[in-house]
Amino acid sequence: MLIRKGYKFRLKLSEGEDRKLKIFSGCCRFVWNKALAVQDGLFRDEDQNLLSKTKLLNLLSDWKQEHPFLKESYSQILQQSLIDLDRAYQGFFRRLRKIRAGDFSEGDDPGYPKFKKKYLHDSFRFPQGFRIENRHIYLPKLGWFRFYKSQEIEGTPKNVTVSRDGPHWYVSVQVEQKIPDPCSVREPSTGLDMGVSRFVTLSNGSFMEPLNVFRGLESKLAREQKKLSRKVKFSSNWKKQKAKVQKIHRKIRDTRLDFLHKISRWIADKYNTVFVEDLRIGNMSASAKGTVDNPGTNVKAKSGLNKSILDQGWGEFLRQLGYKLMWKGGELLRVNPANTSVTCSRCGHVSSDNRKSQSRFECEVCALEINADHNAAINIKTLGQRGLVCGSNRTSGRKQKLPGNGDRVPVPA
Repeated sequence: MLIRKGYKFRLKLSEGEDRKLKIFSGCCRFVWNKALAVQDGLFRDEDQNLLSKTKLLNLLSDWKQEHPFLKESYSQILQQSLIDLDRAYQGFFRRLRKIRAGDFSEGDDPGYPKFKKKYLHDSFRFPQGFRIENRHIYLPKLGWFRFYKSQEIEGTPKNVTVSRDGPHWYVSVQVEQKIPDPCSVREPSTGLDMGVSRFVTLSNGSFMEPLNVFRGLESKLAREQKKLSRKVKFSSNWKKQKAKVQKIHRKIRDTRLDFLHKISRWIADKYNTVFVEDLRIGNMSASAKGTVDNPGTNVKAKSGLNKSILDQGWGEFLRQLGYKLMWKGGELLRVNPANTSVTCSRCGHVSSDNRKSQSRFECEVCALEINADHNAAINIKTLGQRGLVCGSNRTSGRKQKLPGNGDRVPVPA
């Protein structure tokens, strides 16, 4: 099997090298914003069509004459910025077509391209011309850089992306790698229920407790943000305090990602097919405050639940689990979530009274007593297997709500 994966390492930079990377990223940001301004003007004019990728790239030579500082940068990274912009517009139009066809689902394609701000998501990509030797990497027109090589790079490097995260710069190497065709020696399938009190519960009864990393650092983050609000904006002390706030956010993100990678790897190594609920996470975490004319109820409680849901990182977890299962020769299938938490996994009786509390399930008919999340995981597995047998799992989109409707989760290229 041929796959693509990435390796990310932190660069060791001097002050002069850091300045060079900022110049290159600034040039890429300038080209993106300038091209977006051109395309946006054409988009708002109903009589005009957007420029094609080729025409957009042809503008680059004129812009270099108009703005000589662009000549300091490497031409191919500027071209990659324009290619990325064209890809962003294609994703936006693809999303529009799906919305008009009534076939749009969460996480499909991005919205309208946005202008880039300084020092926010600074990055640029080298499609070729780079070289990697031991702990050094050569970047065209920049020279050799050292990096912290935490693991060996396996595969054929295809491109290199340099990105800035807080005070540090990172280099991401995308490689093409051949892995042996998977030989399944794992358990055939499992149902997986995701929740707040338990992060995941499997149909065999095993479960993992949630990490709740944001909850653990919430009070510290609030204190530092309060200090930031009292500083004069853009002053030296404001910038120092902002760096402290950003450091806490990075710690929350990195800790959560580490946890999700470990859990998704554990499940992918153990099971061949995993059935999950087809949840609309955006709807589940929507605000309940309502409007002035029609205010919501239990707003504070719903706000706390939303915070707990988003702290789990369900969407990222499913993304990771999807491609890891694919690498192992397995698959991740979605099922209709309707009534999975209130249906008895033994007799099939459906009633909201079956679920006595958040964690306790007691069937009114057969008197089955079981953990509510475990019961839901069994139901998810049953629906998924029924869908495979009946052939209903190959339906597209989210419109059909049939038992066992398990469309494949998209995985990254």
